[in-house]
Amino acid sequence: MTNPRPLQAREQNLIDLYSHCQLGMTPKNFYAKWDVNHEAIARICSRSLSTVRRWFSKGRNYRSPMPSDLRHLALMDFLLEHFEEIPEEFLKILCSLTGHK
Repeated sequence: MTNPRPLQAREQNLIDLYSHCQLGMTPKNFYAKWDVNHEAIARICSRSLSTVRRWFSKGRNYRSPMPSDLRHLALMDFLLEHFEEIPEEFLKILCSLTGHK
């Protein structure tokens, strides 16, 4: 096991920026913007299909998404919007960090 890497001012500033960022997108706005189905939204947010269906339900079956779900959708929206601008090497690093290959 290696020792944790010390943080410099630059990394501290990035953490501050990220932690104060009000990034969020509702499932309905994401669904309206991108041609996706509920299964894709479930995969993006790591939620079950039934949970996502409740986000689109009305009445007593409706459930609000959690703030983390809104952030996942906003981040995915950002990645989709800026996909062509993101260097391929960055995408490889990003995906290897999450365990997806």
